[in-house]
Amino acid sequence: MRTTIKIFFLFILTTVINMSCQDKPEETVNTYAILPQPATLKPLPGQCRLDADYQITYQGAGPEWALAGNYLAALLRPATGFDWPVSAQGPSEKSIALVEDEAITNPEAYRLRITPDGITIQAGSPAGAFYAVQSLRQLLPPALEKKALASDVQWMAPCVEIEDEPRFAYRGMHLDVGRHFFPPDFIKQYIDLLAMHKMNRFHWHLTEDQGWRIEIKRYPKLQEIAAYRKETMIGHYTDQPRRFDGQRYGGYYTQEEVKDIVAYARDRFVTIIPEIEMPGHSLAALSAYPELACTTGPFDAATTWGVFEDVYCTKDTTFTFLENVLSEVMELFPSHYIHIGGDECPKVRWKSCPDCQRRIKEEGLKDEHQLQSYFITRIERFINSKGRDIIGWDEILEGGLAPNATVMSWRGTEGGIAAARQGHDVIMTPTAYCYLDYYQSLSDEEPLAIGGYLPLENVYRYEPMSDELTAEEARHILGAQGNVWTEYIADGKKVEYMAYPRAIALAELTWSPKDKRDYEDFVRRLAHHTQRLDALGVSYGKHAFGVRIATAPAEGGGVQISLSTLSEGAAIHYTLDGAEPTAQSPLYSEPVHIQTEGTLQAATFDGDKRISNILRQPVLVHRAVGQAISLAFPPHSDYRHLPADVLVNGLPASETRFKDGEWLAWQEQPMEATIDLGVSQPIGSVTLNFFKDQGVWIYLPSAVSLSVSTDGVNFEVIPDVTESVVEGSGGRSQARILKLPDTRARYIRLAVQPYGIIPDGAPGAGHPAWLFVGEIVVQ
Repeated sequence: MRTTIKIFFLFILTTVINMSCQDKPEETVNTYAILPQPATLKPLPGQCRLDADYQITYQGAGPEWALAGNYLAALLRPATGFDWPVSAQGPSEKSIALVEDEAITNPEAYRLRITPDGITIQAGSPAGAFYAVQSLRQLLPPALEKKALASDVQWMAPCVEIEDEPRFAYRGMHLDVGRHFFPPDFIKQYIDLLAMHKMNRFHWHLTEDQGWRIEIKRYPKLQEIAAYRKETMIGHYTDQPRRFDGQRYGGYYTQEEVKDIVAYARDRFVTIIPEIEMPGHSLAALSAYPELACTTGPFDAATTWGVFEDVYCTKDTTFTFLENVLSEVMELFPSHYIHIGGDECPKVRWKSCPDCQRRIKEEGLKDEHQLQSYFITRIERFINSKGRDIIGWDEILEGGLAPNATVMSWRGTEGGIAAARQGHDVIMTPTAYCYLDYYQSLSDEEPLAIGGYLPLENVYRYEPMSDELTAEEARHILGAQGNVWTEYIADGKKVEYMAYPRAIALAELTWSPKDKRDYEDFVRRLAHHTQRLDALGVSYGKHAFGVRIATAPAEGGGVQISLSTLSEGAAIHYTLDGAEPTAQSPLYSEPVHIQTEGTLQAATFDGDKRISNILRQPVLVHRAVGQAISLAFPPHSDYRHLPADVLVNGLPASETRFKDGEWLAWQEQPMEATIDLGVSQPIGSVTLNFFKDQGVWIYLPSAVSLSVSTDGVNFEVIPDVTESVVEGSGGRSQARILKLPDTRARYIRLAVQPYGIIPDGAPGAGHPAWLFVGEIVVQ
């Protein structure tokens, strides 16, 4: 039997310039492993060998050309030990020349040409030259990143011609510093990594219920009181009873620190977009200035996570406060955009607040949703008067969208599509693809996270441009952004681990041409790139190089399991007896046939060293595994990327994580599935698995029906079906076992009706509930 391990080899450039074929240190081997993938790349013969005679020249109008040249020199000097003089002149012998080319009209586009005689960068602006420098950087040995002299390295780059430009203008990453505070030095490191991967926006989430993180001179209590909480929750939000550390926690950035960070980002062609949350997520601010609330308080900065009912009141004093705050913020941040939040604002206080009800009456508003629209529109007018525009989370669509607002679509893609159709600019950041605080694997070795499941491949396969939009509407999709919320991320190393390499996948999907994106090629390049991340000391997930699993029906019954890895040259060892795999465990070489359900454990190894997390995968053996399944109604758009056969692949869905890639979800339509067992056969039972978590709007179904057929056309409802219910061990899942008397059929049709509208008083009241369906087990 042929092995299913997929082995990939990085393309190694072997032609060298005038030098003997001596053994060289491993780090001098170069590949075209550039991330994100350039638009066009043409390999050329030979290599360019950099030495002490090389210099950097620039030829362009404006001081930013010198900035790009000096950045490159600072990057090269520590590891090479060469002087790298920088001068304003044209290309010369043995130079890295940065040349302004007015024919290149995209300000972020560039051309990079490396020959044995030198390196030339052409760009229409210094930003394009800077991005060319990032590509050149990735063609040099990874020792460059250690910022320490590497005298044994031969500094060579493979010869190449690259023409490159970004697909989207907005390529962003976000960081929440409200739940946990990160020092200025880490913020600079975060920006450095964005710049290296050609990302150009840093969304700095500066205020939250749990802490206010920016100095506002007019309101000193914001940094004296609102920047601190009395303690922090330990463990997960769902843990009962809740535990706390009893330690005062907080911090804030002084205005001088903010100015320094903004300048640091500007030098790396990264624009910082500040976010000041309103009208919700404002409990910390209310702890300092309770008069801005609908009630008298007192308030404290939140010590738990979630959404809180106390929000800014809509009285005039609140707007005066916010306008004064925003005035100071705009003095610090030159960004054209100011993010004003607008998400998750409960209306409970507004409904009973005399000031808010008076505002509704005076302004002729219909309800509290229109009151939120009034709030956002009034703030937008003020920001517009300063020559800026607002960005808000997609809740700002509720009650009517502010005239010039840009929408950040996070609750799926529908908000972004609706805004684009209304002629508003949109930044796509849906939770299912862009929330990098979600778990990146299902391994028990993963650090605590908020929940969900977002593996690297899912991020990479995200497409921000919806095919539901016309060409004119699609012009409003500015790009996409990855979000790092920090309820469960307390230090910089964990931020890096959660963000990388998923942020690199996001960088590629926003920069590279759609037709150039290939996940397996991305992983090949990433394998080389990790040497660079290691040299920089970046903490990152290695899940892309782990074990992948696929199932199929086995001849003679049971399940056939196929394993694969994208890790070059790695061996897979596995176990079926409950023991953790070691290098002495069975070596995978062909599909494994199992007859009874159990748990497969597998990992990749380099010799005796395990190089990946352990895959621990329960496998179910039943008659529907690998059989054809069709759906009458597609899943919700956030889950449409998953195939229908996840419902019959023998891999049970997680009992605690509804975004593990094994659950499919519907919201307003029913789940109607037809399974073709291949031949007519006895059927004793059908088990349906459901997820339930009313806190996130996921409800059990309102009705389930089952019918069978021998021809796939005429279906008969089975009478006398008995139903039993088994609750999941974590209390968040349920199995419904339908026992069928004396039934024989080839086709099974299941119709599952969603709960309907969520009742008043529950989270999500008035919205349609979610229906999540997992493995359908046929015995």
